[in-house]
Amino acid sequence: MNYLHIFLLTFLATDGLAEDLRLYPRESETRQVKDLDGFWSFRVIPLEDDQNIGFTNKWYSKPLDQRDDVIPMPVPSSYNDITQSRFIRDYSGWVWYDNTFFVPIDWTHKSVTLRFGSAHYQTVVYLNGVNVLNHTGGHLPFEAYVDGHLKYGENNLVTVAISNVLSESTVPQGSVTYKNDTKLYPKGFYETTTNFDFFNYAGIHRHVSLYVLPQVHITDITVTTDIKDTTTGVISYTVIRSNLSASVECIIDVLDKKGNKVADNKGFSGVITITNATFWWPYTMDPNPGYQYTLKVLLTDSGKTVDVYYQKVGIRTVRVTDKEFIINGKPFYFRGFGKHEDANIRGKGLDLPIIAKDFNLIKWMGANSFRTSHYPYSEELMDMADAEGIVVIDECPAVGLHAFNDVLLGKHLALITEMIQRDKNRPSVVMWSVANEPLSDQKEAEDYFQKVSTHARGLDNTRPLTAATKKDFNNDKMSAALDVLMINRYYGWYSDTGFPQVIEQHLTTNIIDWHNTHRKPIIVSEYGADTVPGLHQDPAYVFSEDYESELLMHYHRGFDRLRSDGLLVGEHVWNFADFMTTQKTTLGKANRKGIFTRERQPKAGARILRCRYWALAEVKSQQHSGLSYCPVD
Repeated sequence: MNYLHIFLLTFLATDGLAEDLRLYPRESETRQVKDLDGFWSFRVIPLEDDQNIGFTNKWYSKPLDQRDDVIPMPVPSSYNDITQSRFIRDYSGWVWYDNTFFVPIDWTHKSVTLRFGSAHYQTVVYLNGVNVLNHTGGHLPFEAYVDGHLKYGENNLVTVAISNVLSESTVPQGSVTYKNDTKLYPKGFYETTTNFDFFNYAGIHRHVSLYVLPQVHITDITVTTDIKDTTTGVISYTVIRSNLSASVECIIDVLDKKGNKVADNKGFSGVITITNATFWWPYTMDPNPGYQYTLKVLLTDSGKTVDVYYQKVGIRTVRVTDKEFIINGKPFYFRGFGKHEDANIRGKGLDLPIIAKDFNLIKWMGANSFRTSHYPYSEELMDMADAEGIVVIDECPAVGLHAFNDVLLGKHLALITEMIQRDKNRPSVVMWSVANEPLSDQKEAEDYFQKVSTHARGLDNTRPLTAATKKDFNNDKMSAALDVLMINRYYGWYSDTGFPQVIEQHLTTNIIDWHNTHRKPIIVSEYGADTVPGLHQDPAYVFSEDYESELLMHYHRGFDRLRSDGLLVGEHVWNFADFMTTQKTTLGKANRKGIFTRERQPKAGARILRCRYWALAEVKSQQHSGLSYCPVD
């Protein structure tokens, strides 16, 4: 395979065509959504063929199954674990999908958008043989108007080429290494290396849809909120329309949870005040968490409805001091997890049952937050966080960056822009995380992250910025650009392995040094130990559930000391559930630091963590009933 050609073609193909992200496709009185999910035709490039063969031979000009054998591939899903093929599981390069769909004749005079919820990593999209959409980066949506390329009243062919190849200039970074000695390796043999410990799943990971809009329609809504006099909610809004010269009027109705109108306003921007408002509160911080109003946004022309969009909004405020994280004027303490979008068979593919199960487990645990480590999660999952009152630290895909240059910076800034544009109106999102564990002790990191932070603040100055570091207080060049510090620490695991008795002293000493150096709020954003369910040994030994339990309790003692001195605003265990990794000699197949198994069954540490989280909760709920045991020192 010729990866030089891959990179050249990728560079040429993925700049341009993708348009500014518009509103999530929701049906209304004026909008229709057509789901293109299902079984698509799929094929990879054989090892002996050039990686560009699909482009040079114009595979997009007719259905794939008219050229060669194809595999039925579910969309959304990662393709890696669907078949019994080692080649497909470990594949690096271009893959091809296609599908056909029918377009009704009555769409002829409408505006039609083709939208992908996400695909990993480089994507080139053809509609009826025409390149209509390209995108660089996984985990975020991309879309384009396609009404000029559709065949109305006929079947249409959509063809998608996706490459999962990572390089020094992609976000995240990775490489493909060829073993060219044919005496030792098969011809064309290669290995993929990444700068992160989760599996590089690839494919069309979220919904593919067509949505139909009026010719003049709402393209964007931006909402910010404030609280006055402890009971009055303030909603500031801006509405953008597709045709600025169109003589339409904008009307805003604010609906409560029961659908009753509680306020209204006119104009494409304005401020709406709601007296005796119900605020958006985090779970376990108020008896009524996750409350959202709905903005009914209408475009009208001479009293006739032109377009309608329903936008959820939660009224809440966020600010930080040097020692506190404050939501709605009250100190907030993060209790939760780093997570992954990861499940058996479908990999990183959208999985609604897993989302529902995970939120039930989060609430059962008494947790109030998670970080979208190490990339933005699906919009369906984020909707659930908004509705359930679960606080989110929204993280961009910049994980493990080890080299800093202008090309990388441009892609990093583009992904931050897409993430903030997608999630800017979400009440659950209280911070933007711009990176996880970069080599931030390098001299180049200081200027790099100043530019990243300046860019992010220019897009949204209502939320603090953060990032997770594994470097130390005296050599980290990234922290100066941040508002809140996230520190990843693995005492008793990666250092002093097997000796949990050192954890409390190491932890408290280090966090005190961080605070004295930077004077910013601190979250311990990762700590934990790989644990094999059912493995027990006393005295506790690494990988056993007994060791995990002992390690957690030592960390918790340290956290309590730091909290009592006002030096900690949160603790996130790593990880919520076991997840797939690249093949390695340590335990194989999975990172086993989850407090739940990959199948969402609790390990012993989950019980200990559940006791702790509920003990720290301000408001108990029915989920608090049935605690099985709590540790006693």
